[in-house]
Amino acid sequence: MCLYAALSVAVHRAVADAGPLEKASHYTDVAPEWTRFPEKDYRLSAGGDGYRAYGEQPNTDQTVFDPRVWDDTARARWTGLLREVRPRVVLISTVSPGHRYALQLAELAKREVPETFVVFGGRHVDETTVCSPDGGTLLLKPSSPLAVMGEGKTPGVVDAVVSGEAYHAVDLLMRALALAIDLDRRWVDREQVLSCLQGLLAEEGPGPGRAFVALSSDTGIDGLPLHGPALDLGVLPSPYEAFAIRSRFPIFTDPGTGDVLRTAHVMVSNACPYRCNFCSESSRLTPLKRFKDDAVSRAAERICEYVSYGAESLFFDDSVFWTGRYRDIEGFCEELRRLRSTPWEILDQRYGRHLTEPADVERLRSLQWGAQLTVDTVVALHTKEETSAILRKMREAGCTYVYIGIESMSTQVMVNIHKNLRRDTGRTWCEKVRDAVSVVKENGLRVGTSVLFGLDGETRESIDETIQEVGLLIDDGLIDLASPNILTYHPATPVTQAHGMADKLDYHSPRIDNREPYIYFEEAFPGVVSVLLSEDDIWHIHRETERRWGGARNDAAPVPTEDDLHAGT
Repeated sequence: MCLYAALSVAVHRAVADAGPLEKASHYTDVAPEWTRFPEKDYRLSAGGDGYRAYGEQPNTDQTVFDPRVWDDTARARWTGLLREVRPRVVLISTVSPGHRYALQLAELAKREVPETFVVFGGRHVDETTVCSPDGGTLLLKPSSPLAVMGEGKTPGVVDAVVSGEAYHAVDLLMRALALAIDLDRRWVDREQVLSCLQGLLAEEGPGPGRAFVALSSDTGIDGLPLHGPALDLGVLPSPYEAFAIRSRFPIFTDPGTGDVLRTAHVMVSNACPYRCNFCSESSRLTPLKRFKDDAVSRAAERICEYVSYGAESLFFDDSVFWTGRYRDIEGFCEELRRLRSTPWEILDQRYGRHLTEPADVERLRSLQWGAQLTVDTVVALHTKEETSAILRKMREAGCTYVYIGIESMSTQVMVNIHKNLRRDTGRTWCEKVRDAVSVVKENGLRVGTSVLFGLDGETRESIDETIQEVGLLIDDGLIDLASPNILTYHPATPVTQAHGMADKLDYHSPRIDNREPYIYFEEAFPGVVSVLLSEDDIWHIHRETERRWGGARNDAAPVPTEDDLHAGT
């Protein structure tokens, strides 16, 4: 979703402007294939493997390369695509664990198409390429793609990075690249990009949001802050407007056939309101933005749009559903429930215009969805009666699944991470967790949980305590799915600094000994996991969670997944 969201404004404008030049207001010829969105038949037939045939007249979805797994097969396919398309621009979005693979994508692109212009974005860039507090100075953290290139640790294969709220910044950069194309050579003239970008910025302004564009050249790095008015996520083009829904989330299945449903990912906020010291989604790192004006109706319309694209289920990727505000959750659920029960013929036009076929309406009626809540939201900030009322409304609107981050069941760990905010003498953290999952189950919803080993205060005893306490919740039927994770250091999190790892992270070396037991945990690699855990501890966690949690344990993928790595050509 990172690449889809970042491209949403640029692709929307390119498709809207396709046609005669005199009618275009944001015209760009750097991506001439961005002229049409996918047709409905294409969307409904899209597979889940991520590969698209480019073809002679690709739609916008076919311009994405999404390998899911970076292996020899993916390398061969990427090389073949580069030779077929010979793209002028390649945009790559990546999180930190996928960054080394992103660099390999870029290196192959430069090898096959030396003149191509490579742009990096995504959470790893957001965390490692930032502005100074005054907004005028570029600050590169040690694992930034520009930093490791400058130090000679990786080849110079990245021409630009975009960090921050990049929606309008990517559009501006793409149009600057179009203006900088040498008409004789038909490739971007790198020496002209900065002046073209500055010219567009002077003429139009930066657009909403705060972003930073950094251009790399043989003579150094030029940084350009793009600080516009506050961003409203609800007015941006939807991420799936230009791209097919391909995810399948096994927690959502067809009750008749057992088939895993096509799942759209939805966000109505972009960061977590809490400030856990280990989390890269914390509001201390990313300024919190939401759907603002007419938020409930805009979100409900977005759901109808996704259903028309073939979504059979949804998962709200917000770190906390509607940032935990019960008033907003109630309003959204009441509107969605009303939509699901309203006859097609009398639906409001803003919704009905998306639901043009009986099959669309049927998908809306049977839509399943899930969301994330926190222990504090469920049992500390609200009474049990208030939470039960909200959970009932969620269930009546189609919610079947709630995901809650437990992190640890050990008090000596939880006192350190700024998660157990409403501490009281009447209940321990374990008791609060039990109360939280109990009230969710009492209201007819399935419960998934995440557990994170390796936080401050972790010992072999606290590890065993957590495994046993979670096992008891599983025994009592209060947890359906438990995901064990190992603390992985992200470049900008406070725990990375506190553990002395900020200058030691290696997310760039092309070859790393990613072996057992690390491969059993999402994002875990040697050298970037908690210094409080020995390799023997990690083996112990793997074996004991497998033994104690049994079928409720959710095994992590040992390779980059859909949200780890994306390339656009």
